[in-house]
Amino acid sequence: MNTFLKLAFLFYIGSSLGWVLELFFRRFISGNNPERKWINPGFMVGPYVPLYGMGLCILYLVSRLSERRQIADPVWNHILMLLLMAAAMTAIEYIAGIMTLKVMHTRLWDYSKRWGNIDGLICPLFSAIWALMGAAYYFLVDPYILRALDWLSRNLAFSFVIGAFFGVFAIDFVYSTQLMVKIRNFAREKNVVVRYEELKAYFKEGRARGRQHFFLSLHTEVPLREKLQQYYEYRRSRREELERILHDDGSTDGTVKAE
Repeated sequence: MNTFLKLAFLFYIGSSLGWVLELFFRRFISGNNPERKWINPGFMVGPYVPLYGMGLCILYLVSRLSERRQIADPVWNHILMLLLMAAAMTAIEYIAGIMTLKVMHTRLWDYSKRWGNIDGLICPLFSAIWALMGAAYYFLVDPYILRALDWLSRNLAFSFVIGAFFGVFAIDFVYSTQLMVKIRNFAREKNVVVRYEELKAYFKEGRARGRQHFFLSLHTEVPLREKLQQYYEYRRSRREELERILHDDGSTDGTVKAE
């Protein structure tokens, strides 16, 4: 079967399942969502996260390298594959994060409070998590992926579904990118970095006018610039309040008391 079709199929599966994983992570674990709201993850409107789609494709390709036995000892060969998977997934995460941060002035995730982080985009903890996910894929999931690809080779009519997915995905990508550009322009004007997850959570709490939707949390009747201005003022008021609290708790010489 054509390699491109295989990777397209894997991207479709990975993006969709990754969206589900991120949905529950942001609902129950993420520190940027303290009120535990259901927030549509990622920067796109639809139920898919491209980072996971690319990740699944890479995990599949790295697993194929193991079949060539890069190292004669099978144990060390497995270790090498797991290290490659962890490194590749960390690299993808950093590249995607730095592009949105430097180009779009938007932060889709934030590890700045994690030990050993780089630009708040990658950190040892999540690299270890990627390694565990890579191990789970390598030893548990990969055989099922091969079966799924074998099924696809015998049911090529399903490629129509994959084509439809990429058609919707392409439209969504263009639409979401245009939205990101508007947010970037506002962020440049205010000289700030927009935290995308926090922004979505803010509007989901109903602080802005207009009816909100799960998939269209930033697309209400309220003009986007007005919504961004509300968010900016809210963030500034919170920062001023924090500074006031720290100042009130300080000693007479203006220094902050030690905890």
